[in-house]
Amino acid sequence: MSPTRTSDVLVIGGGIIGLVTAWRAAQRGFATAVVDPAPGGGAAQVAAGMLAAVTELHHGEQTLLGLNLASARRYPDFAAELTDASGQDLGYRRCGTLAVALDADDRAHLRELHALQRQSGLESEWLSGRDCRRLEPMLAPGVRGGLRVDGDHQVDPRRLAAALVTACERAGVVFHRKRAERLTVARERATGVVTGEGEELGAGQVVLAAGSLSGRLAGVPEDVLPPVRPVKGQVLRLTMPDHRPPFLSRTVRAVVRGGALYLVPRESGELVVGATSEEMGWDTTVTAGGVYELLRDAHELVPGITELPLTETRAGLRPGSPDNAPLLGPTVLDGLLLATGHYRNGVLLTPVTGDVLAHALVTGELPEEARPFTPKRFSAAGAQQQPARTLTEQPA
Repeated sequence: MSPTRTSDVLVIGGGIIGLVTAWRAAQRGFATAVVDPAPGGGAAQVAAGMLAAVTELHHGEQTLLGLNLASARRYPDFAAELTDASGQDLGYRRCGTLAVALDADDRAHLRELHALQRQSGLESEWLSGRDCRRLEPMLAPGVRGGLRVDGDHQVDPRRLAAALVTACERAGVVFHRKRAERLTVARERATGVVTGEGEELGAGQVVLAAGSLSGRLAGVPEDVLPPVRPVKGQVLRLTMPDHRPPFLSRTVRAVVRGGALYLVPRESGELVVGATSEEMGWDTTVTAGGVYELLRDAHELVPGITELPLTETRAGLRPGSPDNAPLLGPTVLDGLLLATGHYRNGVLLTPVTGDVLAHALVTGELPEEARPFTPKRFSAAGAQQQPARTLTEQPA
């Protein structure tokens, strides 16, 4: 017996991806609901909010680059629309990014990245170490060079999530603050969910957008279950002094001892430092080692950082996929769509994900720009229908 239909679209997961999907669905006239015990939570509470389509480019991920750039182009209008709809400031800043090298190996790596960026038609400028320190005087004297990317921006993910909750409420989205226990399927079609309390919620279409938990929902057929996994990231928050010139004026990134490091200064005076990348399953423990490594590497990059007050340590779980790219749109199970697996690009991909899912909910198909990211690329039945293509060569 299928549950009584209570909405046109039911979104499982109230993180930023689920929320933007629900908001866009409601704007298209769908009666929309979200099921999540704590809407606005999830990975967004830990993310730094770098909108770094250019400096996030990796070898083998040029197809993903196209989607990242499409979303980055949407951000100014998206931020303005969401600010108007919610009445809340998102902390959106067009501050740019400076990626720097601390030794000869890092410098060679950045030179390769610069060449890849130019080959991909992206704008970035190579700077000497002296020019880097002229832009950001707090950088260590040993900086050997860097890339200035003015097109990379930032947003505060916590404010983004809160604004999306408000915008959803104002658009008529119904929130079921409960845990989705099991997908209901009738006559080979997804029909809704059963909550942890046994309540049945029915829907015309179901969107699974539960981040790293998306692969654990009971009731989803095995060949449809998204292959996402949790990737742990530890992040620190410090408070910068209130003076001019600012402690840091833009996002600063580096590779230190082979590990990626970023420092994201907010206009509020907060400085976000991250992030570790750990295959630790579902563990979200903040460890002394993780905090030490972040502070040690950040001190090597910006020596004055150790004088700042440490205000928060957090660990969260990114939803990783086998090819580090998201799973978007209809699955081989009728009535079930996915919006998950965004890995390190969830905040950046928020605008385009909302648009892509809204299009798929209305038409049943993905727009051209999102077709490489169909969930069917991971299902045996769907793969036979898809043209052969290599999405990315980078291992997960």
